[in-house]
Amino acid sequence: MGQTKKSQKNLKTSTQLTLDSLQNVPIKESSKATELIQEKQIIITEISAITREDELALKVGFKLFPSKTAFSKVKSDLCFNNQQISSVLIRIPQGPLAGDEFELTPVLGMKGITAGSYTIRVEMYELWSDGEKLSFTSKEVAMQYVPQTRESRLVKIPIVKSFGGRNLAVVSESTKNIYREIEETMKKESVTKRDEW
Repeated sequence: MGQTKKSQKNLKTSTQLTLDSLQNVPIKESSKATELIQEKQIIITEISAITREDELALKVGFKLFPSKTAFSKVKSDLCFNNQQISSVLIRIPQGPLAGDEFELTPVLGMKGITAGSYTIRVEMYELWSDGEKLSFTSKEVAMQYVPQTRESRLVKIPIVKSFGGRNLAVVSESTKNIYREIEETMKKESVTKRDEW
């Protein structure tokens, strides 16, 4: 009898989790994953402009942190005096030769726009499927524009004449439409070939 009391004292309550006790245990988030999400960012390093005849050539430099491998697509919106004039999707190259610093070179057609001070704002972010903007960053600069030629008509906002990038693949709406048409043609051809067999 003395031994059974001793063995009962040696029995300890089980610390193993059961399904009932699991709901009371707080869920711990991985601190490394949280740090990576917080550290991941786009940094706009410069916005500069060169005035040409009826054009404003912009240079937008940006860095991806911690590296390009954390990003696949970035969206860039260009605003002129708080009005959006361009939105492009940028595919980030993942090859070993590409760096983590990139440059966009949009050229604005300024024909008919009067001389004066204008603000140019660049917004960059990752766009998720639900419309959420991640790693959002924005930079705005004020610049003086002096037209090289006079125009009789006045234009409120410029048009984007071209949009290029160094070490980037910029996908415009017209390019997307061409790829979409090619894809549809290829699907039709494969269905036709399948039906012929």
